[in-house]
Amino acid sequence: MARIAGVEIPNNKRVEIGLTYIFGIGRSKSKVLLEKVQVDINKKVKELSSDEVTRIRKYIETEEIVEGDLKKQVSQDIKRLMDINCYRGRRHQRGLPVRGQRTKTNARTRKGPRGSMIKKKK
Repeated sequence: MARIAGVEIPNNKRVEIGLTYIFGIGRSKSKVLLEKVQVDINKKVKELSSDEVTRIRKYIETEEIVEGDLKKQVSQDIKRLMDINCYRGRRHQRGLPVRGQRTKTNARTRKGPRGSMIKKKK
C-alpha cells in the first residue's frame, strides 16, 4: 500500500480512484494531478514505481491543501461565518440547511429525527 498525505491508498485500485481516498482530492483533481506528474491514469497502485509515488507525494505536499489542513480551513471558514452573524452562519448555528433547500418537508439529515408532536394528556 502506498502512503500519501497520511492516507493508505489501496493496492488493487487504479491510481486515479485511489487518490480520491485523500480528503480534498476528487476525480477531476486526481486526473489533473496525474497528468502533471506524468503518471498513467489507468495504472494500478501496486504497479507504481517508488519514483512515481514520490513524485505524486511531492506534488501533493507542495501544490495541494489536503487532509488536516483543509479540514481546519473549512472549520475556520464556518466559524468566521458564525462570528460575523451572516445568514449562512446563523443557518450553521441552528443546524438547518445552508444552501437554500426547503425545510417544510425533507431536510431530515440536517435537522435530525422528527420529534413527536403528540403529547399524552394527564
